[in-house]
Amino acid sequence: MSTLNIRQNPAVETKFNAYPKEIAPKLQYLRELVLKVAEESGITELEETLKWGEPSYLTKKGSTLRIDWKAKAPKQYAMYFKCTSKLVTTFREVYGERFNYEKNRAIVFDVEDGLPPDELKECIRLALTYHSVKHLPLLGL
Repeated sequence: MSTLNIRQNPAVETKFNAYPKEIAPKLQYLRELVLKVAEESGITELEETLKWGEPSYLTKKGSTLRIDWKAKAPKQYAMYFKCTSKLVTTFREVYGERFNYEKNRAIVFDVEDGLPPDELKECIRLALTYHSVKHLPLLGL
């Protein structure tokens, strides 16, 4: 397995430290899942930065993946995808009601709900490798 080199913007850590104490562990879990999936997928370069003030993950062959919590919806947090990609449309088709979606741009999680880790890892993998799979039916799922 190749080694994952992560370029980290220090502002990301500041952002994680600013989340409410009941939300921070949930977003940290998503972050760890992104890093784990990147490594398992053989990705060697990952950038962790802020885009639109949200922790964001970029790879050469992937589509930007963002995670965040917003005060206007305090009981929810989300994983955001590029809205012009086929990602959320495909997730909806394959996973149906397993997730809650926000249009074609996000998977939204309720703070009280557990997460389906295997399905979520597949969604992350597809985002991180999007340009390699976007031509495949259902992105290769």
